[in-house]
Amino acid sequence: MTGVMSRVRQLARRAGLLPRDYASAAFGVPRRWSNAELRRFAPLFGGAAVNVSAWEDRDKEGDFYRNYFRSASSWSITNFGTEQGTLQGADNEIFLDLEAALPADLSRKFATVFNHTTLEHIWDFRRAFRNLCAMSSDIVIIVLPWLQPQHADYGDYWRFSPQSTIRLFEEEGFEPLYLSWTQEPNAAVYIFAIASRQPGKWHTHFPARPAGSSDPHFLLTTERAAGSRVF
Repeated sequence: MTGVMSRVRQLARRAGLLPRDYASAAFGVPRRWSNAELRRFAPLFGGAAVNVSAWEDRDKEGDFYRNYFRSASSWSITNFGTEQGTLQGADNEIFLDLEAALPADLSRKFATVFNHTTLEHIWDFRRAFRNLCAMSSDIVIIVLPWLQPQHADYGDYWRFSPQSTIRLFEEEGFEPLYLSWTQEPNAAVYIFAIASRQPGKWHTHFPARPAGSSDPHFLLTTERAAGSRVF
């Protein structure tokens, strides 16, 4: 009987009728989703690549993000050296405070800049985002929380919608190539976005472009609104 009830609960959770484990719903589901999105696209991008605010560069599924970017000519990580991301002593590691002026030698140093769920922890997120873009000669890939419980004792200040993500890129002179968000019910929601300083290079890989930040698609308040499927 116990086994039957366990199976019933499992099926009910899959159907969205019962809440799954909190940690998985809040952090595991969106992390696995964003990793799957990144695996789809990371091999497209060559040249020097960097994972900004990388900590140990781990994807929390047993792999390293450097292995996703198999076409990159080099791989670097940055960390801040405080409780927000201690230095790892890794090869090609750079000390970088995203709230400070970007060092001149990092300007457009990388063809691809990748950053995963950092901006919500940075008070001056606009400067941090500007620095991420300034480091790139072409591509920025970013993962941002949209709907997620507050976490981290070192600060958790912001959440980002699809509309705000696109507008941030537009203000830095980047054209969004791809944008998606977690669709699984009863789980936290991440935004995954790719944008380019040289969008003409990528038309064949990204023929269907995201809507602009002023598009009425993002102003819907009905069941068709962005993100509504997760409820």
